[in-house]
Amino acid sequence: MPTLPRAAFSVLSCRLISAVGQRGATTSCRAFHAISQKAAVAHPITAHGPPPKAPSPAPEFGRLSEEGKDVNDAGKPQSQVSKPSSTLEKRFWKNVDVRKKPDGEYQVLLDTRPIRTPTKDILSIPSTKPHLAHAIALEWDVMTSARQALKNHLIPLTSLTARGGDIAQEDARGETTTRDQIVKLAMRYLDTDTLLCWVPERNPYAGEESEEHGERPESLREAQMRVAKDIIAFLGTKVWPGVDIVPILDADSILPVSQPRATKDIIKQWVSSLRPHDLAALERGIVASKSLLVAVRLVVEWSENFRHLQRSGQKKFGIEEAAEASSLEVRWQTDMWGEVEDTHDVDKEDLRRQLGSVIVVVSGETRE
Repeated sequence: MPTLPRAAFSVLSCRLISAVGQRGATTSCRAFHAISQKAAVAHPITAHGPPPKAPSPAPEFGRLSEEGKDVNDAGKPQSQVSKPSSTLEKRFWKNVDVRKKPDGEYQVLLDTRPIRTPTKDILSIPSTKPHLAHAIALEWDVMTSARQALKNHLIPLTSLTARGGDIAQEDARGETTTRDQIVKLAMRYLDTDTLLCWVPERNPYAGEESEEHGERPESLREAQMRVAKDIIAFLGTKVWPGVDIVPILDADSILPVSQPRATKDIIKQWVSSLRPHDLAALERGIVASKSLLVAVRLVVEWSENFRHLQRSGQKKFGIEEAAEASSLEVRWQTDMWGEVEDTHDVDKEDLRRQLGSVIVVVSGETRE
């Protein structure tokens, strides 16, 4: 068998590999194009006139010249544009006055414009509440800007009076939407009334605490029972005679105990029959004190519509008494452990502000 030279064998091998590679490329490779086969169409120019100018920066971002003046890209000084001041940052009225209308109701005027409610209605104060009108005027007279009128904690009397006016307008139209909402709120708070939530009794095996003089201090449960029984006794004899009000927390359970059905029906009917301003004040008192019973006692004690139930010659149930009844547990804990600055002290003053607005709104000059 003839033997091929080594050089010829290497040349033949290279040709064979090249032929096989070309055959595989023709069968498995495809053309790949990055440019569309369709040529682009040049549309006609429809714009007329010179090209637009280059954008220039806003006046507040203009460049400063060597003299310290704002200049544009062309080097010309730019006109100073003053930033418009918000009308809410200043007080747009000078004087606050109280005007009595021919029908006897009062209006509070900012110069010559009456104060309006969030529903754009003129705020009207009943003829039997002149002190309320002057108190609302004082709220607006101490303001330094219109923005303060948007904060409810600065206008407690204005907002509460507007709420009572809205209820009165609904009553005139024969609607009960707001009344039904407040009644539902009141009955829901009755199921978890703060006044009726007492701490469990002391463990009989726990040691007795004593002061320096050997006397045992009043426990939290005893203080809660003392305050609650006084309010319950007043409501059970003056407001809802014969109604049985029971504590809502059992010693062996964390779930509240519901009041008797007869008690709920009587309280619900009484709340739904209140006058508009008394109902609005009751709502705020409930939300502030977390207690329906405390709010009812406060409203009955000061409302002009319950003169026949108020005790003459005796100390009234006022702001301090209502605040103590609704925050007895918090005060007991802060006396033991101390207050948290900007928390307990702020809540304490805010509670008294809201309870005070309840007293001012329900009071009046109506006699028996």
